[in-house]
Amino acid sequence: MNYWTASLLMTELGYSEFNIRAAPILKAFQVCVNTGIDPLEHFIYFDNEKNGKKFKDIKLTRFACYLISMNSDIKKPNVSKAQAYFAAFVATVQQYFVEQQDMERIDLRGQISEHEKMLNSTAKQAGIIKYGYFQNKDYMGLYNMPLSKIRKIKGIPESRTPFDYMGAEELGANIFRITQTDAKIKREKITGQEGLEQAAFNVGKMVRNALIANGSTMPENLPPAEDIKQIKSGLKKTDKAFKSETIKR
Repeated sequence: MNYWTASLLMTELGYSEFNIRAAPILKAFQVCVNTGIDPLEHFIYFDNEKNGKKFKDIKLTRFACYLISMNSDIKKPNVSKAQAYFAAFVATVQQYFVEQQDMERIDLRGQISEHEKMLNSTAKQAGIIKYGYFQNKDYMGLYNMPLSKIRKIKGIPESRTPFDYMGAEELGANIFRITQTDAKIKREKITGQEGLEQAAFNVGKMVRNALIANGSTMPENLPPAEDIKQIKSGLKKTDKAFKSETIKR
């Protein structure tokens, strides 16, 4: 199998300094984690040396290079060229190409899962009894309507979470809502079902008012995005297609 080094790739993409923890690398690694692809198959850490200086580097598969390129700064000319190259390459091995904004969705969707776990834990410690009621108040504050109506408006199946059908803008608003609800409960030491529900509603309303002040589209008016399960499935297919192409070569 052919490998490319992260230090060389980042230089080719137009980044002046190499950092093993550069945002495009970390995001690409996390996309693998959130998609269910083993990142250690594609990111192999090793000690490299250049001009007599040793430094930490990463051996990257073609798929890892693709992910890093798709998570890099599109304003850099070489990044746009790399993305165009990979779009053409993916088209030769399969039909499904994951756009940059969908990569961002996978990252944000993973963040929401982690923040939701934290909020759930915080609410339980604060004495929540009916978590569903508490969660619905959060939605009521942000969307000005209950979760059931959000599902109906956006055509979201009853068995699925709305997060799987949110675009990056809507996911970002919900991350802010969730993290601020968690912070408020901890900061103000709020306890009990009624107090927690009110806190959830107030934070949701605060985020909604911030969106209004910013001139943003209200979240209930944002169109549903493609099911994120399909995006992840497409990435897995791309991973397999890249492996097959490497074997052929």
